[in-house]
Amino acid sequence: MKSAFLQPIAHPTAERRGVRLLLWRDDLLAPDLPGNKARKLKYNLQEATREGSTDLLTFGGAYSNHLAAVAAAGRLFGFATIGLVRGEAHLPLNPTLARCVADGMRLHYLDRATYRRRTEPEFLADIRQQFGPAYLLPEGGTNALALRGVAELIGELRQHTDFDAVAVAAGTGGTLAGLALGLAEAGHPARAVGVAALKGADFLRAEIDALAQAASGQKLTNYELHTAYHFGGYAKLPAELRQFIQQFEANFGVLLDPIYTGKLLFGVLDLLEKGHFARGSTVVAVHTGGLQAWAGFGV
Repeated sequence: MKSAFLQPIAHPTAERRGVRLLLWRDDLLAPDLPGNKARKLKYNLQEATREGSTDLLTFGGAYSNHLAAVAAAGRLFGFATIGLVRGEAHLPLNPTLARCVADGMRLHYLDRATYRRRTEPEFLADIRQQFGPAYLLPEGGTNALALRGVAELIGELRQHTDFDAVAVAAGTGGTLAGLALGLAEAGHPARAVGVAALKGADFLRAEIDALAQAASGQKLTNYELHTAYHFGGYAKLPAELRQFIQQFEANFGVLLDPIYTGKLLFGVLDLLEKGHFARGSTVVAVHTGGLQAWAGFGV
């Protein structure tokens, strides 16, 4: 079934290796709230409403797609939003944080030592006392409810194509875990493939296992995580990666974001070159959005 969201990528590497490479354009799903962040927020917003919460409180870095998404969701669905930002305040605000403020988010800054305590119960109790009752969204929006929203993508994909692997960039691991969960619950034999966007990401495997256990009560073995394509670390954009993204847009008419999907497609194509995917297989890479991040890098 043809879809405006599913784009063939006739890359020479894929053709040489005999693999059908497709790009799922989740970035086109909703202009104001695109990509995996909307999926992660879907059931969290429903739970916030069920609890009677009028405020959303969350955490993120200065260029966080998640902060931008929560701010947009607040504007669209009538929630007040509070963003606790890692690091010191800098004026003027960068484009991401300026967009958050324009969407109504109140920003507060935490030094890095304090920010590292963001999951500690005592710290969270202090935060609630300081800012009042609010529905708490973790960094990246990743929790068991988020996995449920991401898992729905598997059913959407299966309406349009069969596939052997679905690949996504990994930051907190929530989207990768959600895709693995969706595959497992659908009984679909494809694998979820993650390309880590941050350096030293081996710890994410334990995070993904814990998330899957919380969401489904089971350990998932149908995913893999590749950690060699971080290009120096989170939000690092060296010349090689920038050139790859520019060439990809020139060849296929798709702008990848500088933090996640650029590394994803670079990694997937390198894995193709190395014969990681079997000849005759179909690989779907997921463009999760995040294009707002370009404002901080310059296209």
